[in-house]
Amino acid sequence: MGDTAFVLAGLLVGFIVGLTGVGGGSLMTPILIFFFGVKPYMAVGTDLLFAAFTKMGGTVKLARSGRIDWPVVLNLSAGSVPAALVTLYALHEMGTTSAEVQKVMTSTLGFALLLTAAATLYKALRGKVSPTSIQAGQERLAARPRHWALPLVFGAVIGTLVTLTSVGAGAIGVTVLMILYPLLPLPRIIAADIAYAVPLTLVAGMGHASLGSVDWRMLAALLAGSLPGIWLGSHLVLKTPERVIRSLLSLLLAYAGFKLIAL
Repeated sequence: MGDTAFVLAGLLVGFIVGLTGVGGGSLMTPILIFFFGVKPYMAVGTDLLFAAFTKMGGTVKLARSGRIDWPVVLNLSAGSVPAALVTLYALHEMGTTSAEVQKVMTSTLGFALLLTAAATLYKALRGKVSPTSIQAGQERLAARPRHWALPLVFGAVIGTLVTLTSVGAGAIGVTVLMILYPLLPLPRIIAADIAYAVPLTLVAGMGHASLGSVDWRMLAALLAGSLPGIWLGSHLVLKTPERVIRSLLSLLLAYAGFKLIAL
């Protein structure tokens, strides 16, 4: 498969991410598996670093604007990064190319896509139900979870999902944050979700690279397309019917999820 096709795939995914905010992993990994015939373990490993590099630029921009609540990021990372390391150790022991591991990865990916589809549809139907701003004097309270242990638990679940499938740090992460931090405004929830995904996908991606599960040439081609795609999508976001696009995406992700489970 020529590099041009991967550049175009990166452009498409980047455009949709910029337009809707839906995580690139939930789109890129199924595209690589179904349209390009990439092995699941190679698609997951390459997509993890694809996500890390694309979200890194967004995190720097958000950090400069002061929109990231770092305690929220640290709480989730404390659960997700150790879980990613444990999952990588298990993959190392079992071998990523074995038939059993491939089956677990495709089934878990299908399950993660169904969760992402449900979270995407929920956001499309419910709209922006989070508060739009933090009331004076509630800054520290807004950054506190419902219970101190919940970010660790949910972070561990997401860390395991992301390491196995490269899916989970996008729409699922935003939905979890909305539940755990009800006083946190939606823009800050999205900012925290993007920021904590960077160390998680970087650790998981480099772990997969050490297992030989990253195609560096394919990664470069995907990034070459995604960066202008994200820029274009983010500039058109106000001119498109977001709810319609999110609803259609949720149906597409659900279809891909069921198809992967049936493999």
